[in-house]
Amino acid sequence: MQIVPTIAFGGDCREAIHMYEKAFNGKISCLITYGEANDPEYNPLLKENQKDFIYHSELVLGNQRIILNDHVDIEFQTCYSNFLTVMFDTKEEVQHAYEIMKDGSKTIYQMEATPYSSCRVVFVDKFGIRWGIMTEQTER
Repeated sequence: MQIVPTIAFGGDCREAIHMYEKAFNGKISCLITYGEANDPEYNPLLKENQKDFIYHSELVLGNQRIILNDHVDIEFQTCYSNFLTVMFDTKEEVQHAYEIMKDGSKTIYQMEATPYSSCRVVFVDKFGIRWGIMTEQTER
């Protein structure tokens, strides 16, 4: 069994997945639009501009897969209680990822050392997704 985190967007999944690919040195392994999927369940719901929205995409980070998509049937809302934590080996990796993702974001906890991490930052990115980016070990 695997638990695969899934992140939903309100129309900007394509921009988000490319930013996350760059920030986390990931690889997009799948990217399907609603138009390409031609799913009879969703076709009647689609406005013309939503045919280019992302029906299903997958981003591989190390050995972890994340699914990302755009919702066309419910209104997107920012959720502060659920978020993804990305663990890096070094403070420099945390700083690099945050540098790419910080524009338009809202910082919840500034980048700093904590009792459990030598470098941690928690924020909501410009897409409304909450992230915790940190090192796992305090010695680094």
